[in-house]
Amino acid sequence: MATNTPYRTPSDEVLDFLLSSPRPEDVIALRPSEAMQERLRYLLDVNRTERLNDAEQAELDEYLRLEHFVRLLKIRAREKLAEKA
Repeated sequence: MATNTPYRTPSDEVLDFLLSSPRPEDVIALRPSEAMQERLRYLLDVNRTERLNDAEQAELDEYLRLEHFVRLLKIRAREKLAEKA
């Protein structure tokens, strides 16, 4: 029996990562999956050359909000490491 894998949003990946109880070093090393990077490149390319549809624009907006959140996480992780030093 074949199982359908539901679409994983960028938020799903970050939430799963956070639920793994990462160390500050892990947060700093966090990178988007290859699938996420490929999808983001596609959305940015389409956004540059033509108009995104509403669903694609919402998806791109989610990527941008999530990127901002991850940047804040990385800043906090660096601060934690600096406190230990």
